Amino acid sequence: MTHVSGSLSLLRERYGERYRWLLLLSVMVGTMASIMSSTIVNVAIPDMSHYFTLGQERAQWVTSGFMVATTVSMLTTPWLLSSYGYRATYVGAMLLLLAGGVGGGLARDFGLVLAARVAEGLAAGVVQPIPAVIILYAFQPHEQGRASGIFGMGVVLAPALGPSIGGLLVDWFGWRSIFFMVVPLCLASLWLAYKFVPASAPGGVEPNRQGEALDWRGLLLGTVGTLCLLNGLVSLHGGSMAEATTLLAIAVVCVAAFIAWQRRLIQCGRKPLMDLRLFQYRQFAMGSVVAFIYGTALFGSTYLLPVYMQLGLELSASHVGTLMLPAGFVLAVTIALVGRLADRQPTHFLVSIGLGLLALSFGLMVFVSLGSSLWMLVAFAILGRIGLGFILPSLNLGAMRPLDKSLISQGSSAIGFLRMLGGAAGVSLCGIVLEWRLTAHGVSLATGGSTPARITAFGETFLMLTLLCLLALVAAWQLRAPKPE
Repeated sequence: MTHVSGSLSLLRERYGERYRWLLLLSVMVGTMASIMSSTIVNVAIPDMSHYFTLGQERAQWVTSGFMVATTVSMLTTPWLLSSYGYRATYVGAMLLLLAGGVGGGLARDFGLVLAARVAEGLAAGVVQPIPAVIILYAFQPHEQGRASGIFGMGVVLAPALGPSIGGLLVDWFGWRSIFFMVVPLCLASLWLAYKFVPASAPGGVEPNRQGEALDWRGLLLGTVGTLCLLNGLVSLHGGSMAEATTLLAIAVVCVAAFIAWQRRLIQCGRKPLMDLRLFQYRQFAMGSVVAFIYGTALFGSTYLLPVYMQLGLELSASHVGTLMLPAGFVLAVTIALVGRLADRQPTHFLVSIGLGLLALSFGLMVFVSLGSSLWMLVAFAILGRIGLGFILPSLNLGAMRPLDKSLISQGSSAIGFLRMLGGAAGVSLCGIVLEWRLTAHGVSLATGGSTPARITAFGETFLMLTLLCLLALVAAWQLRAPKPE
């Protein structure tokens, strides 16, 4: 491996105008690995549940544990970038993701599988805010939508191809094989990182390792609050009401304490974990609301759809992956096209179209039955992915463009945190609503063979996601740029 000097100016001099695209490609590969690790395991949850004899609630923590770790670690990205720079932060995260993939594939105990998923989640959380920071720093405003579109097109190919390949691997080699899928991407990203990713911090400045320490108190409050929120949501249905109320009350107290502590740090002139001055920008505040609700619907459906196809429609894991493949390619093309539109069309318009299409795709799932054509499922999945294609390149840019340059890395971390917090809650929420509706219809996922009542319970859970998307639509309209005075 050839080690290129980490100086940003030298890298720009060596590679010229194309350097910013090479840099974007480098972080795109790592982001693909992190996103693949988040979605591909869903295809294997039924097989993993059977292998470890897990109930639905415990199996769900394979996904939820990853989401919690991702959500919390996103808060550390601005501090890591300013203290260690792009390259060290990125390489460290990729090594952790690689260790999680190998460890999960070799694990013989469910606790070790869960630990590997948490390690992967920590790495994914650190990596995912970095591309948005690079796009806003390295590209001119008229190029940012195009860069987001190209980046998004590359990134979504991983989860598009992942479930299809993962479904085949689960059928052929068992659930362990899917953990190893991230290994080649991690190795490629490490090679690219040493070649193109600068050692500097955002803004081209040198990392300051002697700077202010990480806000451990804020991180602890964020972690405890997130865990109590998710466990409280699960306890609303699976546990006692007293337990659920206690956990949700602790979550509320942690959120209040977190906000108060962050404000105090700002007043004392110290660096907070999340800079609350971000929310003084109306577009960013509204974008954050959209990101949270959108995350709930997106990640909830990513968990719900494979379970529905396998346990509701009785399709094999490889069938599920194959059915999702056309939608993945449509999403990649849509993102590339909408990325160009994002440089010319208002954000609220594009995001609203996307949320409307996503809501429609969830609502149409009510009309699917055991006798429905598989092409109906493919069509509904494609409709939803077109909606995602309108949202993904537009939302972050629209929310973060008004920010002061000094707040960009904080903004990317904060909006990512809220999206993932919504996602982690969404996975739990889908599990809760599904169990509730199954019980209401007098059926269970544990019994063999699907029934119309089981299909109805899944359909009602998809309706809940439809309502969430329509709620986000109201906030999306507030992303309009303020009229000049």
